[in-house]
Amino acid sequence: MTAIDPDSLQSQARRARLFTRINKADAWFQVLGLAWVTPILKAAAGDNPKGQLSEIWRLLGVPVLAILVFLVAWGTLAPKVQTSLGAIPGPGQVWEQAVNLNSDAIRERAKEAAFYDRQDVRNAKLIADGKADRVKERVYTGKPTYYQQIGTSIITVFFGFLIASAVAIPLGIMAGLSATANAAINPLIQIFKPVSPLAWLPIVTMIVSALYATNDGMFSKSFLVSAITVTLCSLWPTLINTSLGVSSIDKDLVSVSKVLKMSTYSKITKLVLPSALPLIFTGLRLSLGVGWMVLIAAEMLAQNPGLGKFIWDEFQNGSSQSLAKIMVAVFTIGLIGFLLDRVMYALQSMFTFSENR
Repeated sequence: MTAIDPDSLQSQARRARLFTRINKADAWFQVLGLAWVTPILKAAAGDNPKGQLSEIWRLLGVPVLAILVFLVAWGTLAPKVQTSLGAIPGPGQVWEQAVNLNSDAIRERAKEAAFYDRQDVRNAKLIADGKADRVKERVYTGKPTYYQQIGTSIITVFFGFLIASAVAIPLGIMAGLSATANAAINPLIQIFKPVSPLAWLPIVTMIVSALYATNDGMFSKSFLVSAITVTLCSLWPTLINTSLGVSSIDKDLVSVSKVLKMSTYSKITKLVLPSALPLIFTGLRLSLGVGWMVLIAAEMLAQNPGLGKFIWDEFQNGSSQSLAKIMVAVFTIGLIGFLLDRVMYALQSMFTFSENR
């Protein structure tokens, strides 16, 4: 009879627990776009290090190599292309302008802080002199920083996206549950889905200007124009995917709900939404991506605050640094678009996981 070493059993148990944790974490690494972390952790834990190297190369090495090839090709070919603003800037020049934009933002924040400090000192002196009636609170009206423009665009796209979701999901459920509702909604989808944001923008601008005469409410007119344009262009993917997801529910489940005489609310919350959730989230991810692209175009055309206006202003500026700043904005837009998709994917994973528990 062979004796079993207790230390060896404990070591194996610890190793099993470690791999269990790594496998659980892998789901979130996938969500965050960090799938390459898993084979690194497995290799470090001693799980077939040679076999994990091929996964590391595929998930991390190949993308990094592709980026390096792109940067080399960009840096080599860019100086050879001359434009009205000079040669196309290479990676080094674009990075330099990214640093300059960060420095400008820091300086602008310092100016803003100094403005409010001076205002506080002045108001305190007026109060001390018994002239409290002359105290005024002014808002700093300096140039918005690059980060403030990014923040404006993100807030705007989420506002428009939330309105679109609030409209599209109920309509999609109606269309999926009722053939009559689907017959009524489908022609509207086919007509309005292909309409460009550039066509919606003048109509939205005129309507908002007519109904929102003053600019001193909770939202500015420019914000509402951009957000509503995003709504009109981004609700269709969610509406279509929700309708498809609801209509694809197993007919046996629908029959069971009728036998159990479930109320409409119970049927929707306990049967329809859990079954259609994956397709609904697919629609939401598509809608958010569409909304982000639409917003930049709307901001450029309407000159509303945000990244789109920043790009247009730099194009109109025509300085030797403008093209590099525009390219910084292009990479910023792409990176934010990727992060927005990751956020929606994370939410999808959380909801679908909780539904499947």
